[in-house]
Amino acid sequence: MVLVVVFGVALLVAVLLSGLAARTVLSTSFLFLVGGALVSDGFLGLIHITPDSEIVSVTADLALFAVLFTDGMRVSLPKLRGNWRNPARALGLGMPLAFVFMALVTQFLVGLDWTTSFLVGAVLAPTDPVFASAIVGRAEVPAKLRQLLNVESGINDGLALPVVLVLIAASGPTAPGMEAEPGKIVLELLLGLAFGVVLPLLVNGLVRFRLLGAEPKLQPLLPLAVGVTLYAACHLTHANPYLAAFSAGAVLAHVSPEAHHSFEPLGEALAELAKFAALLVFGALLTPQLFADLAPGGYLAVVLAIVLIRPASLLISLLGTRISRKERLVAAWFGPKGFASVVYGLLVLRSGIPQAKEAFTLIAVCIAFSIIAHSSTDVPIARAFDIEDLAGIPEGPAAESTSAKTSANGGT
Repeated sequence: MVLVVVFGVALLVAVLLSGLAARTVLSTSFLFLVGGALVSDGFLGLIHITPDSEIVSVTADLALFAVLFTDGMRVSLPKLRGNWRNPARALGLGMPLAFVFMALVTQFLVGLDWTTSFLVGAVLAPTDPVFASAIVGRAEVPAKLRQLLNVESGINDGLALPVVLVLIAASGPTAPGMEAEPGKIVLELLLGLAFGVVLPLLVNGLVRFRLLGAEPKLQPLLPLAVGVTLYAACHLTHANPYLAAFSAGAVLAHVSPEAHHSFEPLGEALAELAKFAALLVFGALLTPQLFADLAPGGYLAVVLAIVLIRPASLLISLLGTRISRKERLVAAWFGPKGFASVVYGLLVLRSGIPQAKEAFTLIAVCIAFSIIAHSSTDVPIARAFDIEDLAGIPEGPAAESTSAKTSANGGT
């Protein structure tokens, strides 16, 4: 119950400061991160949460699923078909480059063995633009840039998971249930994609029956029902929930625009709540001892991961494209480490491999630094695109397509 009280107080403070955060570098994500750290064993000792606590993996998993589901709804499939090359470059070249560069830096600066170093690279390869919502969620920001970051983050979570599982298995003796079978991994990915496509199509078909259909007041709950059912189905069948969430959101928005528009305010609010809860719980893991356990070489690796590895990897992948220089630089910077890396980092810690603790410490510190760096720079950089009203929904036609989450909380 103490955790609930802390969450309520942190939520109240975040809402009261959200207008200020939308105009400055103040980050509401940072508030929850700090709030979780302050009430943990490392400071006030009001709550006791360890990486082994089930609440850590559950909240991170739910937050990632909710964010990917709502992010998928922002994807325009017709536009994506005509402009798929940039996201494909980011996923096919930028992501592998970041993976390899991070592995090399980890091996030489931190001293982990080669397999574990590549495992760290795989965990930190996915990006999470939810911490850059003033970029991804604003209609005024160029569509190519928003689509590039949104599609990249929606798909790279699912692509990284098989690599993470295989490298965990290759890193040494693992805990029971952590064994990775290539055929099983591929099946889980395909099953997740199938669920994400078929379930929205099935529900949309049911809605069109003459005797069926949602009353306007309950229409926002239809996509929510799809999301809840999809989440449960994925976990019951071990299908990849992240690929399923993103694909389901994209398909549902494509086949039923009315459902998308009715669900958008509710969906954005639920995704924000899930994100804040996960940040609070993750913050409780950020004890002074965790930061003390990371050697100076590890901190240098963290800085390089944020300011050099991601930017350089994406800039290389976008060479020769028609994206403007400003847009390329913004896309290169906004590669925040988010909930996918939290979930995969916990998998590493619980795997029982020889250097699991050292790898998790590096991963956790990198995620914390990334959240602070990216969530506090989205608003200033968004202003480079002449966004006039970051604190509220812009007037005019653009308001209809502007994310409710971002308009209320541009400086996440």
